[in-house]
Amino acid sequence: MIRVVVAARSSVVRAGLESVVRSSSSLELAGAVDWALMHGSTEFEADVMLLDAGDTPPELPALPVVLLIDTTDATLVTAALRSGILGVLSREATAEEIESAIQAVNAGLVVVTAGSLTELLSELRPAAEALAAPLSDRELEVLNLIAEGHSNKLIAQSLGISEHTVKTHVASILAKLEAGSRTEAVSQAIRRGLVML
Repeated sequence: MIRVVVAARSSVVRAGLESVVRSSSSLELAGAVDWALMHGSTEFEADVMLLDAGDTPPELPALPVVLLIDTTDATLVTAALRSGILGVLSREATAEEIESAIQAVNAGLVVVTAGSLTELLSELRPAAEALAAPLSDRELEVLNLIAEGHSNKLIAQSLGISEHTVKTHVASILAKLEAGSRTEAVSQAIRRGLVML
């Protein structure tokens, strides 16, 4: 059983989050506090804090935190993660998503929404424009399937195109990445941030 303390500025939001925790068979409500009234570092007898504090809170408790925010702004998510918060979800997250995030951060994992992750990764990836001729969207699709180990035949079936067309895309990918083999192309693509495994 994971003990969760709920913290929120609004009593209505706090009550809703308490209800999410109480309705779960794997979570136990360890308490609820008004985040606006907290000052300094407060210790809680809990495993995880579920927090709705507006933006990134200035001071955090010494336990894993799942923060609920209004936006998927990559800057705000990055600031939250840099401050030590392990989970960042939209305020519109479902009870199941909140419960899963609490379980994940309790296990030491970092949780962000898919939309936030896409933005965060795009900031971290090296510029794909470093290629003399950038890969087309279709070539990127083919490259991702190559990275997953698909044969030309499977790629053709997945994308609804002919094997001949796949071969043309593969030849173009190899040329643009200056690679001598599919394996080398995938390796180049990973280094350039074109493929995430």
